[in-house]
Amino acid sequence: MGKITVEDCNIEGLKIITPEVHGDSRGYFMEVYNKQDFDAAGIERVFVQDNQSASKKGVLRGLHFQINYPQAKLVRVVRGEVYDVAVDLRPGSATFGRYHGIVLSEENKKQFYIPEGFAHGFLVLSDYAEFAYKCTDFYHPNDESGIIYNDPDICIEWPVCEGMELIFSDKDTKWQSFAEYRADRGL
Repeated sequence: MGKITVEDCNIEGLKIITPEVHGDSRGYFMEVYNKQDFDAAGIERVFVQDNQSASKKGVLRGLHFQINYPQAKLVRVVRGEVYDVAVDLRPGSATFGRYHGIVLSEENKKQFYIPEGFAHGFLVLSDYAEFAYKCTDFYHPNDESGIIYNDPDICIEWPVCEGMELIFSDKDTKWQSFAEYRADRGL
């Protein structure tokens, strides 16, 4: 059975998982996911969908969430490096509207567990990155929503390097503000 180290973040529910990596002159081996290890760590989830994306430097995806079919996610970087962000959207949470960011890379092999009730996004820091994630619910395109990446109330400090051009999908430039999100939900 593989071993993992689990760290709590400054926002309840978010966790950073570091797998045990076995390396030698040939390369390395690690268990990316072992249900027994995750259950023992208190992450007792059933993942139903695995996704992977490839992006070039400067691509910013997010901040995404599903409204009626919320997803918990277990995210990691297979190749390259990204700055990954989760924003707490849980009404009544002591950290509502706060975010946690972490660098995920092929070198550090860390994973980021994000429970339901969070918006999620990432910025590619390396020339190229492959990003993989497991979800606890299926993707419902008509249920997707988001918060604009540069919302002034959330104030995410994206690590934009000098000369880095940010690249977005059309929809990621049109998401609502956090204030609009709260108003729509009476929060």
